[in-house]
Amino acid sequence: MSADVHLGDLLERARDGDRESLRELVHELNPVLWRVARGQGLSAEDAADVVQTTWLELLRRLHEIRSPRAVTAWLITATRRESWHRQQRGRRDRPDSDGVLEAAVDPGPPPEQRLLTDERDEVLWRHFARLSDRCRELLSIVAEVHRPDYAAIASSLGMPHGSIGPTRGRCLAKLREMLLADSSWGGAS
Repeated sequence: MSADVHLGDLLERARDGDRESLRELVHELNPVLWRVARGQGLSAEDAADVVQTTWLELLRRLHEIRSPRAVTAWLITATRRESWHRQQRGRRDRPDSDGVLEAAVDPGPPPEQRLLTDERDEVLWRHFARLSDRCRELLSIVAEVHRPDYAAIASSLGMPHGSIGPTRGRCLAKLREMLLADSSWGGAS
């Protein structure tokens, strides 16, 4: 069963009151919506708000979606729109939270491991930023989803369905080539 059919079936069952289907729909598509929101330049906090607002909008309009198979495209479009609205409203004033941050315990890896990871990530993201906009957006979406819905991705990115896989392969090959040529990545001879 294709991803769009599977997700459409989940939406249909959610319309009939099946909460588990709704949970599965959220589980499948939340990473995509998160990436779309972050891809619009939102902070993690604003992206979380946008994704939550998008899911609430889906619940409000659950019975209005005419083509259940298009649920991924509908959600991506709604996330983009809400992201744009959030950016237009600008940042809200937030209370000073320095005291809270100073008292928080860092649950992350030890500093030496974090340093190595940060250095590797810096090189990766530097080269990722050099990719075309289309490559960055495509890779950001498909990297977060277990079973990407290529039809919805093609629709939202304005690409032919059959070109998603080959384009993804070319983008990854270009990124790999840049990384291997960079001595700070450790792959160059």
